[in-house]
Amino acid sequence: MHRLILVPLLCLLAQCAPQPGSTPGGLPPHSWGMPQIINVSAYDPKERQRNGSGYSEHDVSALRANGASALIARAGKGGNLDEKCANFLSSADRAGMLPGVYYRVQRHVDAVAQADQFVNRAMALARSRSWNAPALLLCGDFDGNLPLSAIVRFMDRVEARTGVVPVAYLENSTQLKQTLSRADAATKAKLRRMPYWLALYAHDSGAGPVYPAPGNPNGLLKQYDVWSNWTLWQYGGVDWQGGRSRPKVYNHGRYRFSPFFGNLDRPTERNVFHGSHAALAAFWQQHGLRLR
Repeated sequence: MHRLILVPLLCLLAQCAPQPGSTPGGLPPHSWGMPQIINVSAYDPKERQRNGSGYSEHDVSALRANGASALIARAGKGGNLDEKCANFLSSADRAGMLPGVYYRVQRHVDAVAQADQFVNRAMALARSRSWNAPALLLCGDFDGNLPLSAIVRFMDRVEARTGVVPVAYLENSTQLKQTLSRADAATKAKLRRMPYWLALYAHDSGAGPVYPAPGNPNGLLKQYDVWSNWTLWQYGGVDWQGGRSRPKVYNHGRYRFSPFFGNLDRPTERNVFHGSHAALAAFWQQHGLRLR
């Protein structure tokens, strides 16, 4: 992938980017030309909060119309499968979005057992329909309290069964940063085979007695001290507060993201890919289960 030296390319892309809703696949404002990806789980869609377009697990055309190039659905979590995953993926494929799945790996269930459940589900999904997309992206979402051995065992099992090295989603977690940054050189080299999907919703989040606030994706890279670049950035998350979903969206420095995605009427969890649309397609096939 690329290091965070993006200004000339991003400025050029921003000048030619279409406005949201103008054409399917148009880029929302302030995406700096980077492809947009929505991630969903059984908790989606969130409740309606303003006038605008809505979506459901049966119809995600509004996500595509607002510029989303891909959708990554949660397949399962800690031994339990998500009931909306298949519908979300089918809808994304019909809308012309690249489909992906992630699995939330938790400490209380053996990592290999969770990897097996994930792979079984991904393979069943791959056989479930005639796909337009070429591949189903595979991602591991690692809980903040996992030991390093669990992360490596999940990765190894997924690769052994599919031939695919999954993407690694990591929270802005003090414990994970300490665990991974202290790994030996051989283990870090193995971890680097998994593309890094970072989570950073505010420049000042994650500050504490061990680490200062990372500030931006490059700062979070330095704190983990494993990867030299990032591949996906979840810049928009959603909190549940007072019986209502509250968007948490990065808005600082050069990266000024809107609280809502295009004209959608509710919060969404959102990401950008660190590269072009052509690079996104190649990445999806390299780290995805073949669909056709």
